Amino acid sequence: MIDKAPKKPSRAGGAAMSGLVLAASLLLAGCGGGAAPTTFDLTAPSGFGRLSGSGATLVVARPTTVQAFDSDRVIVKDSSGALSFVGGAQWADTVPALVQTRLIQTFENAGRIASVSSPDQRVTPTAQLLTDIRSFNIDAASGAAVVEITAKIVGDASGKIQRAKLFTARVPAGAIDGVGATQALNAALSQVLIEIVRWAR
Repeated sequence: MIDKAPKKPSRAGGAAMSGLVLAASLLLAGCGGGAAPTTFDLTAPSGFGRLSGSGATLVVARPTTVQAFDSDRVIVKDSSGALSFVGGAQWADTVPALVQTRLIQTFENAGRIASVSSPDQRVTPTAQLLTDIRSFNIDAASGAAVVEITAKIVGDASGKIQRAKLFTARVPAGAIDGVGATQALNAALSQVLIEIVRWAR
């Protein structure tokens, strides 16, 4: 079931698809008596081969995005651009927070960079990875999960953009429900994360 999203949402390959984690299936909500949403997580891909490494120290900033995607909603977009959400399903955290964590873990799984961390760990980096989530939704017309993320490598000392690229993936969702939508979005994100890690150097 797809419910209409409020006008202002709250801020609150293949191996990756099978690795989707169903974080928790909650029971009845205490006050309202209705069923609480099922919570889904995103996973960091692994087993795609260790890549040639470098001695760089990389800081991965929290992705920027529009307000609609800065939430724990599982979003569906129709052909007119109107947004709704998959009822009865939510992410384990906001999408930017999950993407940042899984991107760091994907770098770690690849073993490509000497050190990778988030800004709050107070590491002096060689470079920063800045990302922006353009799309993280189900396309209602095609029934596919769409993930689009732009990435920029910024020299920490110079502040200049060294490289920039748009990464995109589309994965058929099968069914637009909690399980189908989140599996497809997880698989699409895994493709994008692997591409970003292979591109960054």
